[in-house]
Amino acid sequence: MKSRTTCTLALLVYLAVTTASQADIRSEAMAMLASLRQAGVAASFPENLRSLDATVATAEMYYQLNDQQNAERYYRQATQKGTLLQERLKAATAAPASAEPVAASTPTPTPSTDQLPATAAPVQTAIPAQPTAAHSKPPATSQPAQDMEAEPVHSTKLVGTIGNYTVVKNDTLRLVAGKLGVSRSQLIAMNGLSPKSYLQVGQTLRYNNQRIIPRSRLKDGIVINIPDRMLYYFEKGKLAYATAVALGTPTKMDDILWHTPTGRFRIVNKAKEPTWTVPPSIQEEMRREGKEVVTSIPPGVENPLGKYAMKTSLPGILIHSTIKPWSIYTYASHGCVRVYPDRMEELFRLVKINTPGEIIYQPVKVATTEEGRIFLEIHGDIYAKTRGVEREAKILLNTMGMGDRVDWAKVKRVISRRAGVAEEITLEAVETQQQEPPPAQQPQSPS
Repeated sequence: MKSRTTCTLALLVYLAVTTASQADIRSEAMAMLASLRQAGVAASFPENLRSLDATVATAEMYYQLNDQQNAERYYRQATQKGTLLQERLKAATAAPASAEPVAASTPTPTPSTDQLPATAAPVQTAIPAQPTAAHSKPPATSQPAQDMEAEPVHSTKLVGTIGNYTVVKNDTLRLVAGKLGVSRSQLIAMNGLSPKSYLQVGQTLRYNNQRIIPRSRLKDGIVINIPDRMLYYFEKGKLAYATAVALGTPTKMDDILWHTPTGRFRIVNKAKEPTWTVPPSIQEEMRREGKEVVTSIPPGVENPLGKYAMKTSLPGILIHSTIKPWSIYTYASHGCVRVYPDRMEELFRLVKINTPGEIIYQPVKVATTEEGRIFLEIHGDIYAKTRGVEREAKILLNTMGMGDRVDWAKVKRVISRRAGVAEEITLEAVETQQQEPPPAQQPQSPS
């Protein structure tokens, strides 16, 4: 009897790991495809994009047929093709050799199968977070990330830091990236690692999660920036809390879109140990995938909402904990906002019923520090809501009157990288006579 129980448990663990692994590679493949399309790869490498599309379509076919082995095989092929295509695109738009080295590209990170350790450090705080381990220089990387290695900048316009993280038990690259609110590829580039690297307890990882606090009409309450994959909480006009989140996937079922919506809302209800009432759209997804259709899931380890949930006034949108902590800092939900379990517990205590909130869409952010230094932060246009981040960045900089104060070569590199961190673009005084800014453009609303 004991042997049978052991075998059953082993089988359940294997199935859980296999399912999570498949969701992991699928998320990466889909996000990479969306990112490449938005980067304009169709115009430069149409044949390569068609090949990538075909591979993803094949993977999706096997996924719908519940053929996990073949689905994963084709998703991996797709990510490999996507990585090569990213490198070709980067090479085609690379700056001159004398220019500052370019950091590794930053596709949407992929989930892992691990659980969040109880000792996980906070992702962000209102005051830029301090490194979580003693400083030590990272090994040389095959893809230099010198911009990422700048000193931390202390400003009320920025949050986060450049520091070190010490690996704890059960950590993986994906899980650490989610904890810190950075891309998996950033950790790989900054620490000279392989995508398949296994982390060792006590290992030190260098990271950069400095970012610009987004613009919002709200002075108090919750602000969620979709391209940023971050939730910010303001009290009395000041940032009191910030954390990485998971948001709606850019892919869709034939007739159902899973994007997280934008708009203002209020917190209308809070629940500890909530019961999840399964939305009709997700019930339909279950039906189409041949799964058992359930209408509700009681509190417990199988409840996707975790231990804490807050209902917003936006239809069907919750801010909740998760039993899939590896999905944080990805686009993996059905539209809801997922938060790390321990971070959600803290947020749950801070936020009261009727707290206002706003979900915004700002893939381009600009800030001027108290010292007059100018920073630019670029994310991928994951939901294709703008006319291109390069255009948005130029319009924003010129509209803010910064056209003659920024180094446009640096701007170009930041746009090309889409690293999702605040990078300085201030024009040095000695360069002022050597550059001419592009002509100012009239701001236009995103399409």
